[in-house]
Amino acid sequence: MRTKTHLARRSARPLALAIACAVIALPASPALAGSGGIGPDGGGGGGGGVSGKNAKLHDGLAKAPRSAPTRVKKVIAAANDIAKGKGYCMGGGHGSWHDNCYDCSGSISYALHGGDFVNSPMPSGSYMHWGRSHKGKWITVYANEGHMYAIIAGLRFDTSMTPGEGPGWSKNMRDNGGFRERHPRHF
Repeated sequence: MRTKTHLARRSARPLALAIACAVIALPASPALAGSGGIGPDGGGGGGGGVSGKNAKLHDGLAKAPRSAPTRVKKVIAAANDIAKGKGYCMGGGHGSWHDNCYDCSGSISYALHGGDFVNSPMPSGSYMHWGRSHKGKWITVYANEGHMYAIIAGLRFDTSMTPGEGPGWSKNMRDNGGFRERHPRHF
């Protein structure tokens, strides 16, 4: 014979399952941008991205162009996640994706990982042979044995020659002499 407690527990199971499914089905929020998702603006606040083919700077963060491929928007969102919010330290970003500080190659690796272009951090010298040779349409990595930076949708992401400390964005380009140009295939 079934007791009231047994019947109550049995009828609660479908309700618990329905609630669990509803929670799982909720859409990801823009706050998840740094963990691989992208906000409604494609990285950087402002609703839907910016017009034109180049990213724009707003309060130190890059706003992705609406015309950029999703993977490029994800790279921008990941770079924004650490831009001027994290300091610089040699070897930072190489032991874990989420670190307190980042060096040049740790920063670029973190950004590229956001777009699924790299699986693990690499030192700058390794990027001299990564991807394809020459400039890319959306992303170009500049690397030598001692430093690296990237141009992503027309903005420079770097740990030097940017305002403040640590990784950040700049509209100003730098001399690329002594650097190899590399890009992800099709980007």
